[in-house]
Amino acid sequence: MSERWAADAEGVVTLPSGRRVRGRGLRRPAPAGPDPEFGVYLLGSEPPATAWESRWLRWPDFRLPADRRRAAEVLHEAWLRAATERVELACFGGRGRTGTALACLAVLDGVPPEQAVAWVRGHYHRRAVETPWQRRYVQRYR
Repeated sequence: MSERWAADAEGVVTLPSGRRVRGRGLRRPAPAGPDPEFGVYLLGSEPPATAWESRWLRWPDFRLPADRRRAAEVLHEAWLRAATERVELACFGGRGRTGTALACLAVLDGVPPEQAVAWVRGHYHRRAVETPWQRRYVQRYR
């Protein structure tokens, strides 16, 4: 088992189960500390290669994932891996798509879907999940 993210590290969200996931915006420099062991990048175009294992989800800014089935598979993988690895979720700004993905992980972790947006806004960023369709996506996420 690797050393997981510190609970007080920048952008790190501790899910109810104790799993920790770092959310961040790629437009800012990476926070100090260890690199992720697994990353999920939520972008409209393919991200640059990373030194760690990663997945790219085609997810245009202010929108929803282009392939929702693949998104569910990748987010489930991220949730599973967060039990023992340093997992990072990131989009360009770090709020809308990243917040939506974090809210979906919260649902997988047992937060009721109708409460997940408020939960992620309270534990990650007050403006996470930016659009009405992103909120509906989380509320319907299973």
